[in-house]
Amino acid sequence: MSKYIGAMDLGVSEKVAGLREKIAKIIEEDATPLSEEFLEEVNIGDRWTHTKRQSEILDFLKNKAKSQGLWNFWLTDSERGYGLTTVDYAHLAEEMGKCHLGAETFNCSAPDTGNMEVIERYGTDTHKKQWLEQLLNGKIRSAYLMTEPDVASSDATNISMSCVSDGDEYVLNGEKYWASGAGDPRCSIYIVMVKTGGDDAPKHKRHSMVLVPADSKGIEILRPMKIFGHDDAPHGHMHLRFSDVRIPAENLLVGEGEGFAISQGRLGPGRIHHCMRSIGQAEKALELLCKRSVQREAFGKPLAQLGANFDVIAEARIEIDMARLLCLRAAWMMDQGDPRAAAPYISQIKVVAPRMALKVMDEAMQMHGGVGISQDTPLADMWMNQRTLRFADGPDAVHRRQIARKELKAYTQQKMG
Repeated sequence: MSKYIGAMDLGVSEKVAGLREKIAKIIEEDATPLSEEFLEEVNIGDRWTHTKRQSEILDFLKNKAKSQGLWNFWLTDSERGYGLTTVDYAHLAEEMGKCHLGAETFNCSAPDTGNMEVIERYGTDTHKKQWLEQLLNGKIRSAYLMTEPDVASSDATNISMSCVSDGDEYVLNGEKYWASGAGDPRCSIYIVMVKTGGDDAPKHKRHSMVLVPADSKGIEILRPMKIFGHDDAPHGHMHLRFSDVRIPAENLLVGEGEGFAISQGRLGPGRIHHCMRSIGQAEKALELLCKRSVQREAFGKPLAQLGANFDVIAEARIEIDMARLLCLRAAWMMDQGDPRAAAPYISQIKVVAPRMALKVMDEAMQMHGGVGISQDTPLADMWMNQRTLRFADGPDAVHRRQIARKELKAYTQQKMG
């Protein structure tokens, strides 16, 4: 049993309750209807630029959030932050997950939150002035480049993009794909995992993190990756080629061989954020399911009273609440300051939360009939995004492996002893 079990406060503080109420109001009254309008504009003109109306929508939402002081909540361990714990932020992330532009409205979008945290913790004063200030103000976007097409990137020791020192520069060659956000017209900076050490170096000391301006000479966008046939414009998940891309040596973060240490610090909180947004999505799906079940009739009765729909609704509520508690526990573990101890709990929620959300969304689509998989509800897009999340930041199988290894550790040690 964990030594941390005891005084575990997972509740909503008075401060967070007030913030959550304000966020929920903006989500319901502004971000949700404007998200629908934003997405309708995608097919007007160039899909990879913002229309005038899309820019107006983003400016309106962000300015409204800023004017109410609802901004950059995710910085949980920084003088630049809002003074929230990870548990505090988790409650807010759930609300932001309920619509497409929810997180961006409050400058809490992935991958920017993790990237800002990396620059804030590991960047130089020059990096912070050049990139962090604009990111914190919501003026630019960023991308995180780790996955590669030719290696099994779920084992990050396979990452092979070459990064060779050449005087006061580094030279990068290779390809990256699933670069989420790299298609956004505001994307100005990439954080890139590269290989700097030889195969004779310890496998977790072969890789480094570098900052690469998106407009660097030698970067070619090969294509947007499609998810179930959709390209997610204008955000995008791009496939990029780096050909003799040169960056200043000072764009190396911390030092050569520190890539894994930086990435684990980045991915842990980010996975919690993703999972809490998944719970917000599941809550939205259950809301749509319930409304449909009492408003629609078939065979002379409301849908809620047909078949096993009472059981469907009850099971959805039970599973959402269980997943939320597990996510909050992982957030609490992160707040204790030991990322290694928190890691197995984060792996648990990374498996549980998207899988639960998919199940609830599937039931909601089923309750809606044909319209549930059409463009007339957000459910199909929500399901697609959640299915994708089961790959992001590590597929289920990798996380289950970590959970099992932790569970078996005591028994294997006993056997060896």
